[in-house]
Amino acid sequence: MTDRIKDKVVVITGASSGLGEGAARHLAACGATVVLGARRTGRLETLVAEIVAAGGQALAVQTDVTDRAAVANLVDTAVQRFGGIDVLINNAGIMPLSALESLKVDEWDRMVDVNIKGVLYGIAAALPHMKAQKSGQVITTSSVAGHVVFPASAVYSGTKFAVRAICEGFRQEVKDYNIRTTILCPGAVKTELLEQISDEGVRSANSDYVGKVGISADSFARMAAFAISQPDDVDVNEIIFRPTAQQL
Repeated sequence: MTDRIKDKVVVITGASSGLGEGAARHLAACGATVVLGARRTGRLETLVAEIVAAGGQALAVQTDVTDRAAVANLVDTAVQRFGGIDVLINNAGIMPLSALESLKVDEWDRMVDVNIKGVLYGIAAALPHMKAQKSGQVITTSSVAGHVVFPASAVYSGTKFAVRAICEGFRQEVKDYNIRTTILCPGAVKTELLEQISDEGVRSANSDYVGKVGISADSFARMAAFAISQPDDVDVNEIIFRPTAQQL
C-alpha cells in the first residue's frame, strides 16, 4: 500500500495538532513528502524536526486558512520546492459547539470562515496546479456531524454538510483532469477540538463522551493513506468512520 504513497507531495492544512498532525507523521513514514500548514509555527517546526529526524521529508509553512493568499502561498511553496502537488488534505477546522440560543455569533462566523472558506481556498490554490498536471487528489475533512445533527451542533454540522456538498460538486467537475476527491468523516476522535468549546456545559459533556469512546488521530491518518494508496483509476469518494462504541 505504501508504494503508492512513497514520493508523493502531500500538503496538509491544520497540521500542527490532531488529525493533521497524525496524518503528517503517518504519511511521512510511508515515504511521502509532507508540506505542513498551520498558524502555530512553533508546533509545526517541532513536528517537521521529528519527521526529518526519523528519515522523512517535511516542510513547515505558516498558514491561516481564512487568508486566501496564505493558502495559495502554502500550495505554491510545495510546487516550487518539490515540483508539484499530488495530494491536498484540506483538514483545518474548528468545532466550538453551542446551542443556537446562546447566540455565539462570533463563533458562528469563525466556523464559516475556517470550515467552509478554508476548504474553498484550498481548492482554489490546488486546482490550477492539478489541472496543469492532469492529476491530483483533494482530501477534505468533514465529520459524522456532516451527516447527522445533534444538540449544540447546528452551525458546526451546517459547515460540515456544506463541505460535503462542495466536495461532491468538485468531484463531478474535475473528471476531465483526472483529479480524485475524498471526504473523510470522523466520529469521536481524541483531539484538541473540544478545547475550543466556550460553553462549559457543552464542553464537559462532549469531553466526557469522547474521553470514554474516542479513538486516536492515527485512525484518520490510516483512512487518508488508504484513499491515497488506491490505483489511479480508483476514486474513494467518502469514508465515514467512528469508534466501535459510538452510537450517533
